[in-house]
Amino acid sequence: MSWEKSSIKLDDQKVALLQDHHHSDADAQQVEQGAPNYEDATTSLGKRVWVESKKLWHIVGPSIISRLASYSMFVITQAFAGHLGDLELAAISIGANVIVGFDFGLMLGMASALETLCGQAYGAKKYHMLGVYMQRSWIVLFVCSILLLPLYLFATPMLKLLGQPEDVADLAGVVSLWMLPLHFSFAFQFPLQRFLQCQLKAGVVAWVSVLAFCVHIFVSWLFVSVLKCGIVGVAITQNFGWWVVVFGLFSYTVCGGCPITWAGFSMEAFAGLWEFVKLSVASGVMLCLENWYYRILILMTGNLKNAKIALDALSICMSINGWEMMIPFAFFAGAGVRVANELGAGNGKGAKFATKVAVSTSMVIGLFFWLLVIILHDKFTYIFSTSKPVIEAVSQLSIFLAFTILLNSIQPVLSGVAVGSGWQSVVAYINLGCYYLLGVPLGFLMGWHFDLGVMGIWGGMIFGGTAVQTVILAIITIRCDWEKEAKKASIACREMGR
Repeated sequence: MSWEKSSIKLDDQKVALLQDHHHSDADAQQVEQGAPNYEDATTSLGKRVWVESKKLWHIVGPSIISRLASYSMFVITQAFAGHLGDLELAAISIGANVIVGFDFGLMLGMASALETLCGQAYGAKKYHMLGVYMQRSWIVLFVCSILLLPLYLFATPMLKLLGQPEDVADLAGVVSLWMLPLHFSFAFQFPLQRFLQCQLKAGVVAWVSVLAFCVHIFVSWLFVSVLKCGIVGVAITQNFGWWVVVFGLFSYTVCGGCPITWAGFSMEAFAGLWEFVKLSVASGVMLCLENWYYRILILMTGNLKNAKIALDALSICMSINGWEMMIPFAFFAGAGVRVANELGAGNGKGAKFATKVAVSTSMVIGLFFWLLVIILHDKFTYIFSTSKPVIEAVSQLSIFLAFTILLNSIQPVLSGVAVGSGWQSVVAYINLGCYYLLGVPLGFLMGWHFDLGVMGIWGGMIFGGTAVQTVILAIITIRCDWEKEAKKASIACREMGR
């Protein structure tokens, strides 16, 4: 029975709130307390921002913790490999950044389709469909993981084809084979994370990720320092933490943590797979085009003459950028869930307001880190190196690092809005055009033709690719007819479960 047909008599403010489709437990409490909604003209802007910010940070806060924990597992692995020798460090770095990095970006992107479907289903109160969608994602990603097996099985010849030294390629191939369990964990972990995030249970993901990080540190110490398993031991340890996350989230889900969204395994998961595949592929391509962009920056820099100092400086900048990017990536998740929830509830104004709050909050944080890099441009290098040439090179590149951080405080959030709205295929084309038809050629032109080196490559790719893409996404978002998007989402949600 709809709210309109309910015989329960509430005052006008509560009725308006119930029609605003705020479905979480926290929202239910807000309804009883007379919390403001987006359509209530008497509610102050400050109070509306406060209410929306609490909902946003309920997702973003735990997401930052879980993403930092996951990112740190790769860092810990590289640290243990570095104590074994330069060859071992190079092999682990190539295996993690090239082989696993390619795989990670594609699978993560494909799983983000759930942010659209589960988020809108949750907003529309089609709770049982969240479990069905997650099972469909498991099926699609598991099949994809099988198709990606050659990436691991033939890593050595592929790396040699890309010009890697033979000893590095041989050892990286061995490392990749021992990381196969990690590869298959992605197919189950990423859908579980999005399934829980979309119903505002991101805190569970954070706690399990921290537990997995602790397990990873212990297992790494045991295999490398105690059992002396060498590079194979380092590779094996990477599997433990990720599977702890899988089993932890799965146990929480099926053992009563999600009583209204998990009804057990269903044959319904095999229905409508083709439409699901199309959205998953569009999501995967969209995220991969972004993920690979900065890897191309490193590859292009490596082809410069006397590139050693440039590569060292760029690697330091990318490490700083990688840590900071965990915050925008968390806003990517938060914006996607909030927009999807509101659109699924048929609340266009709520989706628009959620977008404004997410972008503004992330931009303020980005400005803080932008200023921090500008002020400490000649100081933060000491964390990684005391070499004067490297310090000077990083200081010169710091302006590009600062603007990269600033742009990345906006662009991922707009991408999250796109995911929540189901615009993945459109954004994939935008990314292709901005990054690879504009940014990469401009970076190549600035770096080689104008002989500006790594500064030219990075500057061309940032201001030619990332900046243009951010502007286009901002224009699309500003011009969006949110009420029309809400009606489309409501129609789609009414078709669910038929």
